[in-house]
Formats: sequence, structure tokens, C-alpha cells
Amino acid sequence: MQGTGMLNSIFPQLRKIYKDDEKEFKRVAISNLEFYNTNPQPYPFVSSISLAMYDSGQNEEDTRAIKFALMGPLAGIGDALSQFGLAPVFSSIFASLALQGMTWAPIAFFLCLFGITFGVRSLMGYLGWKVGTSIIDTLSDRMASIAEIASTLGLTVIAGLSVSFVKVNLAWQYTQVIKGKTQVVAVQTILDKIMPFMLPILLTYFVYWLITKKKWTVYKIVILLFVAGVALSFLGVLK
Repeated sequence: MQGTGMLNSIFPQLRKIYKDDEKEFKRVAISNLEFYNTNPQPYPFVSSISLAMYDSGQNEEDTRAIKFALMGPLAGIGDALSQFGLAPVFSSIFASLALQGMTWAPIAFFLCLFGITFGVRSLMGYLGWKVGTSIIDTLSDRMASIAEIASTLGLTVIAGLSVSFVKVNLAWQYTQVIKGKTQVVAVQTILDKIMPFMLPILLTYFVYWLITKKKWTVYKIVILLFVAGVALSFLGVLK
């Protein structure tokens, strides 16, 4: 939600609140054009609180301070819930069903994800209006803890998905003679004994590093992985 997006979402309600004061309406509308970036799932909580404060005649600076105080924590909770919680969980479930030939799985995925996120947005809007300004200080203090818990849960899910769906297997093998018998030993087997799923985890961290440190886009990463996978398979490094 950037500035224009936020103003657009509350514009009709602001028009009703300031229907008798055109000058104040324009001033409040312009003040809500400033940069604002949070997750869209819990965002209705912020917009509803802001509208409740405008409707009750609260100070503009107080409304702005509360709005920006909630921006970061709600973004963390929303990202952990939608991107690192619900989406990976439902993706893993319905992707597995789709691989088994169940054609309805992709549709069920979108229906489940949309239904839950729509319910979350509706609930956040209702709670935001009800809460108003009464417990905002207490809520702001607890947001950091809630965001940390949700992020931990999200990272746990991502870790499970990385070892379940990321496949990296070395093709290297060598022979050794033990008690007169020749045995073929796979390097991948040795790595699995040292640390199971070592290569998928390393690849996941590498992609994470590209995104966070090098600011690579998803398209560049997909192209890199595709080219590297084909080249290493052709050279006999991966299988």
C-alpha cells in the first residue's frame, strides 16, 4: 500500500466524515498521500483505526503517529502469515495433490488462500474500527513479539519446504577396493551421511543471499538456476 493506494482505500469514508468541511477534507486527503508500505492482509486494521480517529475528531498528528507506528510490525506479521506461512503450506499440500493427478488441486489452492486472506482482511477491518484508540498503546507493544513468533513459524515452514522440494544431487562417483571387492561409492551418499540435505540447504541460502544482498529479481534467479542446472547436468556434475 503506497500513498495513493492508501488514500484510495479510505477516500469514500473520508468524504463522508468531512462532507461539511471541504477544506479539511482536502488537507486530510493530501496528508494521506505520503509513503506508506505494509502488508495488505492486516492493512484494514490500520485504515479502520485511522478512520475511527478521524471520525472522532482526534488530532491529525496522533492519527499519523499511530498509523506509522503500526506500519512495520503489521508488515512483518502479514508477510510471515501470507508469504511464509499460508502460501508455502497450501502450495506444498496442493502441489503434492496435483502431482498425483488431481486436476482440481490448483483451483482449491487459490480458493483456500483467497478465502483465508479475505477473512483476515475482513476481521482486521472490523477489529480496527472497534479498537479505535482505546488499546492502541498496548497493541503496539505486543506487535513486535507477535511478528517475531510469526516470522519464526514462517522460517520453519520454509526450511521444511527447502529440504522437501529443492533437489540437488551430485553425479560424481568413484571406485574403491575393499577386501578384494570393487565398490562404487557415490559422493552424494557421503554428503548425506555427513549432513542430510546439505546441498538443498546451501542452494536455498545462496538464493536468499542473492535476493537480500545482491537485490536480484526472481527472473534473474530463475534464469541463473536454469542455466546452471542444464550446464552442470551436461558436464556430469549433477544428475
